Amino acid sequence: MWKWEAENQAKAVIVIIHSAYEHHKRYAWLIEKLRVSGFHVITGDLPGHGEQSKNKGVHDESLKDYEKYIKLMIYEATQYNVPIFILGHGMGATFAMHAIGKFKYEVAGVIMTSPWLHLQHQQSKMATALKGVSKIAGGFKMTHDINIKHLTRSYDFYVDEKDDPYYSTTVTIRWYHELQQFMKAIAQVEGRFKDLPVLMMNGKNDKIVDIAYNRSWLEKQKLSDYQYKEWPNCYHDLYQEPERDLIYQYVEDFVFNRLRTIGYII
Repeated sequence: MWKWEAENQAKAVIVIIHSAYEHHKRYAWLIEKLRVSGFHVITGDLPGHGEQSKNKGVHDESLKDYEKYIKLMIYEATQYNVPIFILGHGMGATFAMHAIGKFKYEVAGVIMTSPWLHLQHQQSKMATALKGVSKIAGGFKMTHDINIKHLTRSYDFYVDEKDDPYYSTTVTIRWYHELQQFMKAIAQVEGRFKDLPVLMMNGKNDKIVDIAYNRSWLEKQKLSDYQYKEWPNCYHDLYQEPERDLIYQYVEDFVFNRLRTIGYII
C-alpha cells in the first residue's frame, strides 16, 4: 500500500482501486493530478497483482483477499480525518460497489469508471466448455486476452506499456468463474445500493464491458445524487485516453461539488 500526500492542507483523501490484471503504477498520472489538486491518495496493488503477478504468473487468488485489502486501504484513509472518496476502475469499480454496501466507513462519494458488471470481451471457449467441471479443472490456466489495444487509443500509452512486466491476464478457470459469480451478484443488486453520491463514466467505444448494462444498473438504484457520463470515441481505460484531462476535470468537479454540499471548506 502506498500513500501520496497533498503538498498543503488536504481537502479530502481518495482511495484508488485498480482493475483486474493491472497495478497501481498505471495510475501515476492520475495520482499526481489528484495530489497537486490538494488530495491525499491511497492505493496499492491488489493481492496477486503488480510484483506478485510477475512472480506468480497466474491469477488464482481469492476475491476475499481483494476485499480485505480494499477494507484496509479505506481504514487507512480514515486516519486523515478528512472526507473520503473511493475511485474504482474496471473490476475495481465493481469492488467499490461491494465495499460501499459491506463496510461501515463513512464515504463522501464514489467515482466509478468502466465497471465490470457484464463483460462483452468474454472468456475463451475452453473456459465455457469447462464451466460444468470447474471443481476438477479449476486449476487449469487460461488467458483473458485483454491487451492495450483493447484498452485505449493512446499511442503514447501503448509505447510506454506494451511490454509492462506487471500486467498479466493469465488466470485459472476457478478464479475466472469466481469473478463471474461476483459480478453477477453485484449486478443483481437493484435499489439496495447505499445512497451515496456517485459519478459513473464509460467510454462509448469500450471494448471490454457492456456500457448499456452499466447505465441501466445505475439508473435502477435509488440514489438521490448521481451523475452519468459517456465519453465519445473513448475505450475502456479512461485515464489513459487522449481526453484524460477533460475526464479528470469531471472527477475533480464531482469531488469539489460534494465537498461544498457537505459544508467542507475548500
